[in-house]
Amino acid sequence: MSHTLQLVLSIALTLFGLGFLIWVSVRTLQRSGDPVKLIFKWVITIPIVLGCLFVSRLLGPFGPFVIVFMAVILSIMWTPHIAETLFSPLTSLFDGGHEEPDKKPFYSMAVAKRKRGKPVEAIMAVREQLAKFPNDYEGIILLAGIQAEDMNDLPGAEITLNNFCNSPQAPDRQVVAAWTQLADWYLKKTVDMDATRATLQKIVERFPGTEFALRAEQRLAHLGGSQKILLEQHDRQATAVPTGVNNVGLLDSSAFLQPQEIEPGKLAAAYVKHLEQHPHDAEVREKLATIYAKDFKRLDLATMELAQLINEPRHSPKQIAGWLNKLANFQVQLGADVETVTATLQKIVDLYPDLPVGEMARRRVELVKKEIEGRKQISEVKLGTYEQNIGLKYGRPGKPQ
Repeated sequence: MSHTLQLVLSIALTLFGLGFLIWVSVRTLQRSGDPVKLIFKWVITIPIVLGCLFVSRLLGPFGPFVIVFMAVILSIMWTPHIAETLFSPLTSLFDGGHEEPDKKPFYSMAVAKRKRGKPVEAIMAVREQLAKFPNDYEGIILLAGIQAEDMNDLPGAEITLNNFCNSPQAPDRQVVAAWTQLADWYLKKTVDMDATRATLQKIVERFPGTEFALRAEQRLAHLGGSQKILLEQHDRQATAVPTGVNNVGLLDSSAFLQPQEIEPGKLAAAYVKHLEQHPHDAEVREKLATIYAKDFKRLDLATMELAQLINEPRHSPKQIAGWLNKLANFQVQLGADVETVTATLQKIVDLYPDLPVGEMARRRVELVKKEIEGRKQISEVKLGTYEQNIGLKYGRPGKPQ
């Protein structure tokens, strides 16, 4: 190897080692908890190394002893830093290393002030955190809650939630939760049905064709009943109690005292009228299907109503499987054949083969024939004729008096 090549290689290795040393030094300084102390060690180390090298040359044969002494001193100074650099990749797996924890807002002070009955100071504490984290859902809901529940400032709470919901960065589920909470406040605190409907309608318009919209539509369908209950709680009036029947224990029959049930035909007509206005009300449609099956023995009409629920993809697997099982029950009760019931249950297996509802349906399919035969046997059983007033006789049956 030529002298020039050796010189170039030596310079390259020297530069590489110097660069590596600088990189390690800077990285160590960045990770150090006490950079001033680390710089002080560097300042001491450089003169010691240079001095020991100079002295070792002057002493000749005794030079190595000086170098060993210098190495001991430097090892005491730098071993902790070297060990940290070598083992930090392993220890970082357990303690997170030198990564800074994620910054997040703290609302404990605001919650404490709210509990002490200081809503204004609580709002200030929340806004202080929201200034640093403007789109934090927890802080937005807390601020709106203090405004609505502690300050009775429902319009202010609405502005707070709408500003958050109208932000493009707001996640869909948080938007739905915020507007649902606003609807609850309007319904419970002011019984303002128009504002409640308008708020829920925002969900339907913002997320058309989704599960969020379906839940909002179903809730819109039940607002009339909620309004009646809440108005009764807010404006209770004295209720006249009719005089009870005297000597009720001596009457031949007390059947007339029992509350009269609504005629199934009238109830079904009311459900049909309700569904014309609110076609997504799953609860009412299921009740209508039950009336068709149990009171009118119309399996075709019950199947039609349940099919509308089953074919709605926005319902959960648990709900759809429940309606398919209910349809299978109606089919068994009203005399459908084995193939029809099996096909209904097989839909659950085909739709949800990996879910528990699919496994339960698979087991039921294997027992459909026995289930139908058992139903037929029950329907053919005739009650025997028993002696009347047996409970009013003295003694035991068969024992002479």
